[in-house]
Amino acid sequence: MLRFHLLVGVLCPMLLPTISLAAKHVEPVSAVASHGFRVSSPQGSAVEPFIISVDWSKPQPKITRAVIIFHGKGRDVEGYYRTAMEAAEDAGSAARETVFIAPQFLDEEDIGARRVPEEVLRWLRTDWESGAPAVAPIPISSYEIVDALLTRLADTSFFPNLKTIVLAGHSGGGQLLQRYAVVGRAPAAIAKSGIRLRFVIANPSSYVYFSDERPAASATLAPFKGGGCRDFNRWKYGIIDAPAYVKLDSSNTWAQMEASYTQRDVIYLLGTADTDPHEKDLDVSCAGEAQGSTRFARGQAYYAYLHNRNRAGWNQHMWFVPGVAHSAHKMFTSTCGVNALFDAGRCPDQ
Repeated sequence: MLRFHLLVGVLCPMLLPTISLAAKHVEPVSAVASHGFRVSSPQGSAVEPFIISVDWSKPQPKITRAVIIFHGKGRDVEGYYRTAMEAAEDAGSAARETVFIAPQFLDEEDIGARRVPEEVLRWLRTDWESGAPAVAPIPISSYEIVDALLTRLADTSFFPNLKTIVLAGHSGGGQLLQRYAVVGRAPAAIAKSGIRLRFVIANPSSYVYFSDERPAASATLAPFKGGGCRDFNRWKYGIIDAPAYVKLDSSNTWAQMEASYTQRDVIYLLGTADTDPHEKDLDVSCAGEAQGSTRFARGQAYYAYLHNRNRAGWNQHMWFVPGVAHSAHKMFTSTCGVNALFDAGRCPDQ
């Protein structure tokens, strides 16, 4: 069982001179969140950096909504947090009584490039997007961090009047969130507690498929014949070799997880101008390319694929943000972004 508590001011926000990492193609994070929460597991304990708008070590009876926003590959936690707060301003009264949380998944190179205690969790490159365990100080999955956040928010001794939790992720954060919405352990317990859970998945590079079908040139779906692309159906693109976090048994099969996922409140938020097949952070591996040439195309293809397989109990939506390319700020502060985060209105289903 995971245990955690808030640590105030344990992560020094002071930045050290940037260390050259060009040879490894890693850009050190611009800033590390100045707060963290400690997670304890059978393997030991560690600290996850995050930003939060209230002191959650004390009861917060006025809070009725939580928004957890997940950063992309660049790990710009402060920028994503500011984006959520700006969206809240646009939402007006709909965003009142909301707690805002932004976790930060650091790269192992960030520890040396910034003044960060060794007890802070770090991952290898972008492995946190797919639920891989941290490389240090304990091998805890990024999905367990999400479990811990949700469990804390569902604790009525701290948030007795919480009604809605919205998890929103863009790009790499959207990848983490899409897979977590499929395999996460906490959502079922959260739903039973009466708290409404929503996932807002914006412009990810790829999705997890439940079969070997992929979009074909004819805009249909067909079994993928990838030739030398042997990993197209391995995790994070398919269900083969899922991380250790995913425990499969007779009561938790892929078919059951797919059915549960399609009945969750999920909004795919796609920018209609996210159509550059050479965008610098686009996944251009053969497994990524098998899902489509651009993020906009991949999102539409995945939505069609999943809906065709799961007509009964369907509870998902696809909203377009006109004219927006690969920008978390523009996506979440758009009318549809604000509506998705704060139920300030609805957008047309596509």
